[in-house]
Parts: sequence; structure tokens; C-alpha cells
Amino acid sequence: MSRPAISSVPPEGLHTPPRPLRRLTFELFGIVALKIAALALIWWVVLAPQPKPDASPDAIAQRLAPSAPVSPEAQP
Repeated sequence: MSRPAISSVPPEGLHTPPRPLRRLTFELFGIVALKIAALALIWWVVLAPQPKPDASPDAIAQRLAPSAPVSPEAQP
């Protein structure tokens, strides 16, 4: 009785699939990066800090100064 020869070479038709875990990892990192970029863009457009008002003493004095008196000719 003869035993069949066992070959360590894989058959041509049988290919191992590319590493699915590595592909899934890249896809998840891509999704996370896109979400972070989208949230940063939304923050920049909607919630970006507004410019600070002028708080110098001259600007405050101008705002608090009384308005010029109205001439009697302008009143009805």
C-alpha cells in the first residue's frame, strides 16, 4: 500500500483572503478621522468664538457719554 504524497504547496485556486482585520482597522480610523474633521468644521462655522468687544477706557467713555443735546428746531 502506498500513501498519497502530501504537498505543502497550496493549490492554485485556493487564495487566502487579504487580512480583513487590517482593512477594518483602516476603515474605522478613516471614519473616526472624518467625524473629527466634520465636528471641527461645524465648531469653526457655528460655535467659533466671536470677536471680543473693545474694552478700552476710551471706548467705554464714548459709550457712556451723554448724547448731544437736540436743538429745539428739530422737535415738533
